[in-house]
Amino acid sequence: MFKVSVLVWIMLGTVLAGVSLIVVLMVPSFAADSIRNIPYAVAVGFALAMPLSYVVARQINGGQGQGVGKA
Repeated sequence: MFKVSVLVWIMLGTVLAGVSLIVVLMVPSFAADSIRNIPYAVAVGFALAMPLSYVVARQINGGQGQGVGKA
């Protein structure tokens, strides 16, 4: 499940980092200091994707944990 989780994290982290980047650029109070806010927003997007990728990977594996299922 770890491999699936890493693959999902790569994709989900990129999406959430892009969304947070757009939020920084669209909100005027954040955009005024965008040089400092963009790296924080991208880091938060990638960090938020870690637990979400575990949840998604668990759903992909059918909630079986390590992939051990009933035969």
